[in-house]
Formats: sequence, structure tokens, C-alpha cells
Amino acid sequence: MSPSCHCGSAATPLREPGVRKVVLVGSPNVGKSALFNRLTGSYVVVSNYPGTTVEVSRGKCRLGADEIAVEDTPGMYSLLPITEEERVARDILLDGQADAVLHVVDAKNLKRMLPLTLQLAEAGLPVILVLNMIDEAERLGIRIDEAILEAKLGVPVVATSALTGRGLDRLRERIAAYHRVDRLAEVYYGEACEGALQVLEPAVPEGSVSRRALALLLLQGDERLGERLGPQGGDVEKVRQAALRDLERAGEKPPSYAIPLRLHEEAALLCADAFRAPESRRRTWAERLSGWTMNPITGVPILALVLYYGLYKFVGGFGAGTVVDFLEGHVFEVYLNPWVNGLLAAYVPWEPVRELIGMEYGVVTLGIRYAIAIILPIVGTFFIAFSVIEDSGYLPRLAMLVDRVFKRIGLNGRAVIPMTLGFGCDTMATMVTRTLETTRERVIATVLLALAIPCSAQLGVILGMMAAEPAAMGVWAGFVALVFLFVGFLTARLLPGEPPVFYMEVPPLRLPRPGAVFLKTYTRMQWYFLEILPLFLLASVLIWLGKITRVFDATVAGLSHVMGWIGLPGDAAVAFLFGFFRRDYGAAGLYDLQQAGALTGNQLAVAAITLTLFVPCIAQFLMMKKERGLKQAVAIGGFVFAFAFLMGGLVNGLLNVLGVQL
Repeated sequence: MSPSCHCGSAATPLREPGVRKVVLVGSPNVGKSALFNRLTGSYVVVSNYPGTTVEVSRGKCRLGADEIAVEDTPGMYSLLPITEEERVARDILLDGQADAVLHVVDAKNLKRMLPLTLQLAEAGLPVILVLNMIDEAERLGIRIDEAILEAKLGVPVVATSALTGRGLDRLRERIAAYHRVDRLAEVYYGEACEGALQVLEPAVPEGSVSRRALALLLLQGDERLGERLGPQGGDVEKVRQAALRDLERAGEKPPSYAIPLRLHEEAALLCADAFRAPESRRRTWAERLSGWTMNPITGVPILALVLYYGLYKFVGGFGAGTVVDFLEGHVFEVYLNPWVNGLLAAYVPWEPVRELIGMEYGVVTLGIRYAIAIILPIVGTFFIAFSVIEDSGYLPRLAMLVDRVFKRIGLNGRAVIPMTLGFGCDTMATMVTRTLETTRERVIATVLLALAIPCSAQLGVILGMMAAEPAAMGVWAGFVALVFLFVGFLTARLLPGEPPVFYMEVPPLRLPRPGAVFLKTYTRMQWYFLEILPLFLLASVLIWLGKITRVFDATVAGLSHVMGWIGLPGDAAVAFLFGFFRRDYGAAGLYDLQQAGALTGNQLAVAAITLTLFVPCIAQFLMMKKERGLKQAVAIGGFVFAFAFLMGGLVNGLLNVLGVQL
């Protein structure tokens, strides 16, 4: 009888006494998060692109009588880290608390992923190799001999499909029965490297992983590892430098090149015995389409189609148009708001209480109306569109397509992930900037997210407002894109640092799976209701407080002068004041003005540009503080505030001077 797995998530970072611990590691896009969900029952976003699992997810399951703690680490390609995420995952392994390390690999790309398995085995970690997506591999005609792999690697091997649950019972059995092996696997790295290892290994202190593994990382230039060695780090560094000088004098290739090369050669030898690809295979339509998406000549039109149908038609037209019109104009305006205000007028004699719940700015008539009738349909349709794009494997191809442009603004193609996520939620995207390699890239990406990337709700409202004003939409889109490139270009030249290097796994292109799209959308909708909806209610209460203390009216009066300077009616000040709480809240305020016919085409373009560039919402500001520190967060917020109104005034002046009427 196989051990059973019962669910329950936890967020306890330290190992609990008497509780065994299982750690999931592996490259991005191999289904680690889906496997984590299968083991613990706690769903985290299953990403089809690198970088979604930006924090360590923790949960628990029960195997027979034993309770097991399970950790899902950020994606990593090697024990030698490049990004902060890989460093986090590597450090978890070096902490040595794992009773079993599940190295999850994509069975279709076994040869490319086995080098990490070899590193883990050589480190003496209790590895179980999980050949995930085995069903997809078999559909392609790939055959893998698990017994041969197990014999040659000296670690348990289990084939699974986390999406369908295939092989999970056997995996649980192997975890329950797992015991560390005394014999360590070793790869021969050639005479020169082996000589350097013999010199360096004795100098490395005993740790949770083998001395040989630590010495290999040090020879490849792992500077952070030296910091972990404590007081002995200085002596080890002297020995390392001497070993490297000897290799250089002997004319040998640098260990940072020779060691990964040998690991890949060893992986190829293993696959020669255990991995069978189909002898002949015709190039599929998916592979052809994959190539077209990354070629600038065909990729740009494909991107335009994705944006047009995915964002403009589905989110802007259907979500922000059809669904919002029904909920806002029918359900709330015709039925719910008059009913609530009628009840309050009939049964609540205290005016402040009536205004808190209903009337013009009440929790129900404004906060819930904005959150449910205007923002929810837009966010929901965006999450569906984004989940479809994400699960198809298009995002990594988009990263390849825009890499050259992004390098001009100090980023690389990898930054397309936080930038694209920003169109969903800038707060989430700011957190994902940690997947970028250098601090310089993270700062540039944070500035651009705070300034020129509208979140899904804000974008949807703006698209909905401008659907009937294509000229104003063209001015808005062109100017915001120009600001994005100009500020990125300027920031890249002001911030010191080396140009970024780009690498990324490109998973197979496939039809989105309905189950995965549903789960991703559901998870994000759950996040919206739990974390964003309360902010709308809080904002309504703060506005109510501002109204009864007259702070709200004084602030609106002050902002009205700024509105006049950028050519907007004084009533627009209310929308910008809402924008202090959430940018989408402000966009919803502009939506009301536009629906009331209070904005001309020129004013619509100026208002949309200024609000798009406006200060980050409270949640994004707090995330900026967490990721970049208080000083940088305040500096970015102050710059964005002044820059937004400056650009609004500039656009208004240009339109007037040129005599343009949109």
C-alpha cells in the first residue's frame, strides 16, 4: 500500500524537530510548482516561464505515519549561481537540512539537465531524480530506461507527470524509504583539474556537502561561497589562488569552462545508454511557429496580433466594455446603489454613517462598485489572457524577440517577464525584478515599472475609455512607449555597471492546457479578492474620513490648480487623489468623468498619460521599499510624481501649440 499524502501548507522557515524535510530543486519550467502542489495539496502558480516561483514555498504532507516538510525552491540551472534566485536555492541545499532532494527535470530535455543531477550527487546530497513530464516525452516517441540511469547515477529515479498525477505514488514510496548513501558519485575532470582539486580539497572545512563539491565551486569562481566559509575563508582563498595560478601557468583551460564542459560530456554519455529519441521525426508546426515568434520579421507581427486580440479586444473590448457596462451601468447604477441609498435614507438618521456606507463615496457605492463592477472584469479577463499566453510557452520567446531592444535600456530579454507581469500587477512584477542578474538591472526595471507600465486594471479602464477615441489612444500609447524607452536609456547611462548577459531556457510551444489555465487564473483571482479588494474598502474609508474632516476637499482644491496647468477640469483632481491609494482606483475615477462627457479628446489623452505615469500605488511602494530600500523607494516615488505632471503639461502644451484636436 502506498503512503498517503495529506495536505496542509505552512510558512515555517526552520526545520521542526523530528520532521523530515524534502526539498524540490531544478530548472525553471520543469513542473516543480505543480509537483509541490501534488505533494502538499497547496497550489502555487505553475509557471511556463522562468522566475515565477520567486520565493520559497513551504508545505507539509504525510507519508504513512510520518509528517514531511516540503520546500519548493526558485529555479536553478547549476550549483554555481548567477542570479539571486539561484543563490537562494543553492544556499538552501548547502544548509544541509534536507532528508531528500527531489531534482525535478523535464524528461524531454534530460541531457541538458543531468549536469545538475551529477553536481547534486557529487555533493553527497540525498538526491532522487524525478523525470517529470514523462507523458509528453512519450508522446514525442522518447524512451528513457530508468533502471540504467539509476544504476549509473547511484540515486533513485522516478518518472512522473505532475499534471496528471502519474508516478506520484511511486515517488512517495521512494521518499518514504529513502536513506543516504555513503558512496559519493564522482566525475573525472581531467588531470589538471583533478590536481587542483587535490590541493584545494584538504583546505576546505567540513560542511553539509562534500569537500570536493565545495572545491569545484571555488575553482569556478564562486565568491559568495568563500563568504560562507567563515574564518577559514582567507586561508582557503590563498590556496585557491595558488591552484588557479598553477593551472594558468600550465596553459590549461579555466575551470569555469572546463568543469561545466566535462559535466555536459558526462551527461551525454549517460544519455547515450539510457535515453532513446525517435530515429526520424518531421519538424512539427509548433516548432515552426516557435521559430517564427523569435524572428523579428515574423515575431513583431505575431506580437501585434497577440496584443490586439489578447489585450485590446478581449481585455479592453470584452472585459472593460461589455462586462463592465453590464455590471456598472446596469447592476450597480440601476439596482444596487439606488437600493442601498434608499435603505440608508429610510433607516439611518446619521449622515456620516450614510456617507460611510453609501451615497457618493461610500464603501458600497464607491469601493465595492469600483472593485467588483469596474476592476474585477478587467483583472479577470487579463488573468485569463495572461494564463493562456503563459501556459503556451510564448513568454520566453517574447524575451528572445525583445532582447536587442531591451539591451539599449540597460536590461536584457529576461526583463520581459517582470515587465509583462507588470501589465497584470506592478506590485507582483516589482517583486519579480529580483530574478534579474544585477542590482543595476533591478533598479532600472523598478523605475520603469513604477513609471510607465500600467497594471491590468488601469490598462483595461484606459483601453475602455479610449476605445471610441483611437487618435487619443494613439497619442497615449506612443507617448508612454517613448517615455519608457527614453527613461530606460537615460537610467542605463546614469547608473554604472556592466551590460547584462542574457540566457534563458525556451520550453516547447504548445496549446494551452485548460486545467492549467483555470488553476492559474483561479489562483490569481483568489489573490485579488484576498489582497486587493480590502484595499478598495480601506481607500473608501480613508476618503470618507477625508470628507468628514474636510482634508479631502482641501486636497482636491490644491490639486485643482495642477489640473488647470495640465489642461484638465478641476473635477479630475478627485481621480488623481484616488490614484494615491491605487492607480486603478484613479483610472476608475477618470472612467466616471469620461462617461459623464466631461473630457475632450485632448484632455482624455493628457489625463491618461499623466495617470499612467503617476505615482505607484501603496502596495507597489511598499514592495519597492522591501526590494530596494526606503531611500530608493522614496527617490523613485518623488521622481515619478513630478515627472508625471511635467509630461502631462508638456503633452497639453504641444497639442495646443500644434493646434491638434483629438
